[in-house]
Amino acid sequence: MEAGYNPRTVEEVFRDFKGRRAGLIKALTAEKENLCLYGFPSEQWEVNLPAEEVPPELPEPALGINFARDGMQEKDWLSLVAVHSDAWLLAVAFYFGARFGFDKADRKRLFNMINDLPTVFEVVTGIAKKQQKEKSSVSNHSSNKSKSSSKSRASETPGKISKPQPKDEEDGLDDEEDDDDEHGETLCGACGDNYASDEFWICCDICEKWFHGKCVKITPARAEHIKQYKCPSCSSNKRARP
Repeated sequence: MEAGYNPRTVEEVFRDFKGRRAGLIKALTAEKENLCLYGFPSEQWEVNLPAEEVPPELPEPALGINFARDGMQEKDWLSLVAVHSDAWLLAVAFYFGARFGFDKADRKRLFNMINDLPTVFEVVTGIAKKQQKEKSSVSNHSSNKSKSSSKSRASETPGKISKPQPKDEEDGLDDEEDDDDEHGETLCGACGDNYASDEFWICCDICEKWFHGKCVKITPARAEHIKQYKCPSCSSNKRARP
């Protein structure tokens, strides 16, 4: 059926997975009957008998899956086919991984790449679209919230590590200018760049240094759940102690 086809790298196996997955999704959304289903890397699919050789070269899809349609609603039957198809896709991908000796890191990378795609079941049942809409909604809300949160955080907190400046209560404009100057002198403890009001910053509760959120891989949403933040340097110093 696919003689001589042997994807050997993580990227090749992932492309193989995506192609087979696309073929299966086409089959399950084309309203065809009597599916006993193969997907191919070319994004095509076919209904066919299982391989004659035992054991087959590649893992086989579930045999007789089309017979489950009697007495079932079409939606439930398609969902069952989709679940078995997901299991088959993973089996084929990790068959290649085992055959060509992927190590732990490559297997993990392959799984993460696969896991970033919606499953065939999620696509067929419409769950993927629903999740995408919810994700977009949450993303827009978080983005707006992050902007206001990061601005307030950034505008309030960098002053803590700047040298104290006397406040001029008589001239609020001077206060604002001095505040901007103080913030401008604040440097990121990771990259050394200056503070910018439109960027999210976070302060280490141990060494009191400030960092760009992106430099220490902390998002505004994640920061809201951190009671005491320790920068990478302070965290590693603590682990190094006997």
